[in-house]
Amino acid sequence: MTGVPAGRIVDRFGARRVTVVGLVGMAAGALLLSLAGDAGIAGYIAPLVVITAGYALFQASNNTAIMRDALPDQRGLIAGLLNLSRNLGLITGAAVMGAVFAFASAATDITTARPEAVAAGMRITFGSRRPCSSPRLLLHSALQSARIPFSLITLPHRAIRPPSTSATLRGC
Repeated sequence: MTGVPAGRIVDRFGARRVTVVGLVGMAAGALLLSLAGDAGIAGYIAPLVVITAGYALFQASNNTAIMRDALPDQRGLIAGLLNLSRNLGLITGAAVMGAVFAFASAATDITTARPEAVAAGMRITFGSRRPCSSPRLLLHSALQSARIPFSLITLPHRAIRPPSTSATLRGC
């Protein structure tokens, strides 16, 4: 639900600005999630909405910045590589979180695991229920924040046009 509005926002404000806004949103959402504590379902869903919106803004602006500089005959390949890298990251993260949960719950079969084991697995995987005591989410927020200056340095202020193929061939 956030992809189309994110694309329109990137078209209106530019990839550089929206990349920063997206990264700030993801970092803020992770920080809010780590501080939620026992805030109930709203305290869990609201930060996830912020993270999701930030992620959509970042992905749309990042893809726009990369595809803008791609040669027309390479756009399909580059789009495929962008999708592959995003999916590999998501799959790897999900697998690692699943492995941490399985290790933390110490259950050989989760369908027959005791509720205490499942609760322990969730607590260790996602952090404790006390505010400010989730080092994983605080670390995630810090890592998201660290990406902001890097994005400001690496993203061009305006589109850089790739060299024409005829100029490239002449230089060989």
